[in-house]
Amino acid sequence: MTQSSTIVALSSGALPSGVAVIRLSGPRAFPAVAALVGDLPPPRHLTLRSLTAPESGQPLDTGLIAIFPAPHSFTGEDCAELQVHGSPAGVKAILTALTAFEGIALAGPGDFTRRAFENGKLDLVAIEGLGDLLAAETETQRRQALARLDGQLSEQIILWRVLLLDARAEIEARLDFSDEDDVPFELPAHFVSDLELLQAALAESLAGYERGRIAREGFRIVLAGAPNAGKSSLLNRLAGSDLAIVTAEAGTTRDTKDVSIDLGGQLVTLTDTAGLRDTDSLAEAEGVRRARKAMHAADLVLWLSAPDAVSDPDADQSAAPIWRIATKADLGPPAQEAQFSVSTQTGEGLEPLLNALKTHIEARLGPSEPSLVSHMRDKAALEAAIAAIGTALARLDQPELCAEDLRRAADGLAGLIGLMDSEAVLDRLFAGFCIGK
Repeated sequence: MTQSSTIVALSSGALPSGVAVIRLSGPRAFPAVAALVGDLPPPRHLTLRSLTAPESGQPLDTGLIAIFPAPHSFTGEDCAELQVHGSPAGVKAILTALTAFEGIALAGPGDFTRRAFENGKLDLVAIEGLGDLLAAETETQRRQALARLDGQLSEQIILWRVLLLDARAEIEARLDFSDEDDVPFELPAHFVSDLELLQAALAESLAGYERGRIAREGFRIVLAGAPNAGKSSLLNRLAGSDLAIVTAEAGTTRDTKDVSIDLGGQLVTLTDTAGLRDTDSLAEAEGVRRARKAMHAADLVLWLSAPDAVSDPDADQSAAPIWRIATKADLGPPAQEAQFSVSTQTGEGLEPLLNALKTHIEARLGPSEPSLVSHMRDKAALEAAIAAIGTALARLDQPELCAEDLRRAADGLAGLIGLMDSEAVLDRLFAGFCIGK
């Protein structure tokens, strides 16, 4: 499929549904829609039209039609949207009629968004924000994704990159044009302090990565402990559904099981794990290995112990904070000292536990809006830029190497938003100095 081709796809999700939205993008979009509906409506106006198969003249459906001429569309190309009835047969008939035209093909995953990027309508950070928005399950995730999609992080990255280009231009001007009378040899007095302030700003944004990651991916809570400690029962009670098998037999859970819940507007992923104990069973031993792995990746571990648990293994298996939870409080006093005592049978202690979890998560996220630095790609680019600036500051007496360090920092940030322009530094340089006179 070439960029000059036209793509079409169902954009509104699974059928059947009340309404189905069919989207087209490309140079053949308007002629193809006109062949089905007759006269096209005015741009960006929903208009009721009857759709007819061009070859047979058979009616296909009746729906609302909208066209979006380039470049004022999502993809930057001519786009059209057909809002029709969400009938599987009806949608299939319309797609068949549209793809019968030469130069029109079914779109693949992400093809519309890819064209939006290639035509400069969205950068990579905004595209990630769009993906996060589509996957958002909680209010916190929605706000974070929408801010990223709206370009708040991209604008900051562009500003950082401009400052790096300015700094590099200062050095290269003195390397290439040191014989010019209007180009001073010494770097400006504020050069070092400006780079240090930029490095500090990058570090401050990087420091919010964990908060942003938790908001986007969810806060990971692992339920761990001995076999028959009540992990699956607590998972079911917190999730409000019988998702995990619960029996009186120890060792029922052999694998990790993730369940997502909305806790005070924050996505929380609860992970049920196999009971930790020495075992000769290969299947159970693999479950124990996976349980320990989950604990190491957790944001918080709830270590459960029960009066009738078959063993009491050591809880020191995680770098994350560990809360000790005494379960099965209805059977008697806890077997050991615990921060919380709960019963999934009576509900005792569950509300204080949930309130404590909400408070703990809010403290981890902080009082402000979620950090927009939330993807591993963000983290890697910022770390690389901070390191490159640090190296540049250490090599001010070697201007060629210093300029190369600043180039690497700027290019790393440019790659983060999908912008890479080798001529940009020259543009900045000629704008700032009287060169080429």
